[in-house]
Amino acid sequence: GGGADMAHGPGRCCCCCGEAAAAAGGAERGAAWGLYLRIDRQRLQCLNERREGSGALVFRAWEDRGDRAQFVESDDDEELLFNVPFTGNVKLKGIIVMGEDDGTHPAEMRLFRNIPHMSFDDTAREPEQTFSLNRDPTGELEYPTKIARFSNVYHLSIHFPKNFGAETTKIFYIGLKGEWTEAHRHEVTICNYEASANPADHKLEQITPQTHFIS
Repeated sequence: GGGADMAHGPGRCCCCCGEAAAAAGGAERGAAWGLYLRIDRQRLQCLNERREGSGALVFRAWEDRGDRAQFVESDDDEELLFNVPFTGNVKLKGIIVMGEDDGTHPAEMRLFRNIPHMSFDDTAREPEQTFSLNRDPTGELEYPTKIARFSNVYHLSIHFPKNFGAETTKIFYIGLKGEWTEAHRHEVTICNYEASANPADHKLEQITPQTHFIS
């Protein structure tokens, strides 16, 4: 019967404890936006950033989104392109983009999946998903992704092609929500340097050491 399910067990009821629930809700919400911890920061790129390394600063804890000292601003025009490699496979569920409440706020966001080292030339291709953005100075608006398209992401490219009319684009925070799983890499890869049947490759046979098999 459904009776037992209605019982206010621990953590079931959040309606009666006011601020504590809000705080807990905040912590839970913050935890949901923890994918920034799974970014391979060594290989993270932001193209057209005015200050080198500033693009990486916008990927941080949801609780720290209000830190307005950390932001990225575009340089030559209003475009920004982030290449975000993860340390495993990610199921991406949502994104938050927070900027100023003015023309520098990005107006559109395009997401590309698993195309490492994208350049602005590559953005001519069809993205997996495109969003029209609203100005979000507080980092509250969540854009849900089509999860089926983003269920196995090891590299995410985020392209901001335009803003609300300013010469440059400014972003304070980008939140990534989803699940992370460790990549199953085969640590020992056995490489067989087999000479192919192509006669031109015949020379390879003599110089290939015969001791390359990993026992």
